Amino acid sequence: MTISVTNSAAEHIAQQLKTRGQGLGIRVGVKTTGCSGMAYVLEFVDKLEKGDEVFENQGINIVVDPKSLVYLKGTQMDYVKQGVNEGFEFKNPNSKGECGCGESFSV
Repeated sequence: MTISVTNSAAEHIAQQLKTRGQGLGIRVGVKTTGCSGMAYVLEFVDKLEKGDEVFENQGINIVVDPKSLVYLKGTQMDYVKQGVNEGFEFKNPNSKGECGCGESFSV
């Protein structure tokens, strides 16, 4: 498995897809931005694009484009609630560092 999700992340994604009423899964990618160089990008997937890799984990389809895959191999997504804050956290073995706010990472 190249990308995996925790129970908490799977439940949150499944609920969001159900609320949305459509979608094949969630796309996880990276883009060049932020103070550390790269940031995670999440979006719903309604249609697969050429070259997409699909990883099924805990009933959730995780879709990754070929350019992002090299940066995401071995990554685990978690969904965490801490006080009034909540969101996805990424445990990425390829990351060499993160910015202070946790929004971007370097490889």
